[in-house]
Amino acid sequence: MSRIAGWLRWISPWVALGLAVALALVLLKRGTNGGDAAPPASAPPAQAVQAPAANPDPAAVQPPAPQPQFVSYADAVDRSAPAVVNIYTERRVLVPSVGRLPPEIGRLFGDVWPDYRERVERSLGSGVIYDARGHVVTNFHVIEKASQINVQLKDGREAPATLVGADPDTDLAVLKIDLAKLPVMPIGRSDRLRVGEPVLAIGNPIGLGQTVTQGIISATGRGRLGVSTYENFIQTDAPINFGNSGGALINATGELVGLNTAIAGRMLGIEGIGFAIPVDLVRGVVDAILRDGRVVRGWIGVVPRDVTEGEAEQFGIPVGSVLVRQVYDGSPANAQGVTRGDVITEVNGTRLRGAQDLMARVAMLKPGQGVRLSLWRGPPFEEPLREHNVRIEVVERPTQAAASPAA
Repeated sequence: MSRIAGWLRWISPWVALGLAVALALVLLKRGTNGGDAAPPASAPPAQAVQAPAANPDPAAVQPPAPQPQFVSYADAVDRSAPAVVNIYTERRVLVPSVGRLPPEIGRLFGDVWPDYRERVERSLGSGVIYDARGHVVTNFHVIEKASQINVQLKDGREAPATLVGADPDTDLAVLKIDLAKLPVMPIGRSDRLRVGEPVLAIGNPIGLGQTVTQGIISATGRGRLGVSTYENFIQTDAPINFGNSGGALINATGELVGLNTAIAGRMLGIEGIGFAIPVDLVRGVVDAILRDGRVVRGWIGVVPRDVTEGEAEQFGIPVGSVLVRQVYDGSPANAQGVTRGDVITEVNGTRLRGAQDLMARVAMLKPGQGVRLSLWRGPPFEEPLREHNVRIEVVERPTQAAASPAA
């Protein structure tokens, strides 16, 4: 027992010394790591923390004002304008020779002064280059009776033009020029036009040179203007003035959607209403002229008139029906017993929407095809009315029946 107690007294100081050394090493290591450690990333330096201002400046905290969006049609014009041409025409006319009186007064005395002299009248208009072969489309009234036609391109080149063919019923004509590397107008579609879409009119108003005006589609399918036989105009508020006839009406991407015609606006005598022939109609007429030299249309030989809403209500006639105002002698309709005073209500089982609709439907048929008309006979404004169906074989529209719009 005394031996164990002596051994403990001998080893105790060494155990105490070992614990003290171990404690000192632990404290030394912790102190070294703590001095090198950086403050946590989420804690900003003390000097960077500032108290918020009591009254912040509103302008300093608001986002910057948005920049205005600028809409430009320059790319559309660049794409189509090179294919719009100026057309200059000359025609020789005979006027009474009445001394120094103005020609306008001289015409009134043509029977008194039988002496006539020749005078050159100059006119101007616009056109569109339809293809790379040099075919130019314009209005028929621009080149009607012209003895000389000259075409000027936007790049300054000029060339005489020859008449390939014309269609007075739609007021369209096709010219031909002989120039190389011609710009061609991109052709769009008019059946997808919507009221309110932006459009641009490009032409040569009053001889100023190529000019661009802007507007929107105001309406589609306009007719009953008495301008041509087949009317299906696009109405726009883009200014179309004298000299713009035959120019381009383009959409926002630079595609042709119509051919401007200033004659309709001049006849109405008002501003802010212009008209253009839909490009779908233009395409069909031009392709027919280039293929056949003329436009072949169906014809049955009647001159229709719209039935007014009052007449339709009074006599119980369906709205959209047409009254037969005249029947040509020897025509297919005459051969089948259609007479003046008949009321046509349907074509091939489909209700009509007026005189223009009847003429357009018949015109689309090929010679030799049959058409079935539903008639009311009476005459229509006397009782009793009788329904009658008749089948008529369509023939080609004769020249003497062309360019005679329905009343």
